[in-house]
Amino acid sequence: MLGMVLYSIAVLIERYGSQPWPEGVALLLVVLAVIMTRGLHLDGLSDWADGFWGGCGDKDRTLAIMKDSQIGTFGGAALVIVLLAKFVCFSRLVDTSETHWILIAFVVSRSMQAVLAASHPYARSDGGTARSFVEDAGGSHRAVVLFASVVLIVLFGGVEIPPLAVFGGAWLITILFGKWATRKIGGVTGDIIGAGSEIIETLVLAAGAVLA
Repeated sequence: MLGMVLYSIAVLIERYGSQPWPEGVALLLVVLAVIMTRGLHLDGLSDWADGFWGGCGDKDRTLAIMKDSQIGTFGGAALVIVLLAKFVCFSRLVDTSETHWILIAFVVSRSMQAVLAASHPYARSDGGTARSFVEDAGGSHRAVVLFASVVLIVLFGGVEIPPLAVFGGAWLITILFGKWATRKIGGVTGDIIGAGSEIIETLVLAAGAVLA
């Protein structure tokens, strides 16, 4: 649904806009994505960056940093890099009329949230916002989500090798990201899931921009 909203706006502006301005459309898409998600996954991204890069390898310290509402240097840098990367990718996709990659990016990134939740234990012993989401997720959820993701990718991108290859790459990166989190803090948290979603979304957008 999120991807469809952004895709529809991009297509409408492309078809009915009087002057092409891919950078302006890209900025609009970035802002709308933040508003529609209320910055939820971006918050996870910044917390993950601060914790994993500023936690000095200590599990308890890493989890404490991730829970802290303040944003540190790594978190701020991660937000700037990801938002700037999305802006550049959106601009490229709009300019080349390859906006279907927006749909693919949102489908894949949200699917990988379920993969992370269903494949790893919850890392916090004191509970948290995503605890029930992670603990209630199982193999059947993962299988259904992956199948649905492939169906939607084929629906939006056609039976083409590049989108399916990007999906496979995103899945592999998600697996490695989850293993890294499990080794470092003993599992995943809501911040880890949010960070993984933002990273995958950005990488898929980048792949689409390169292929465009």
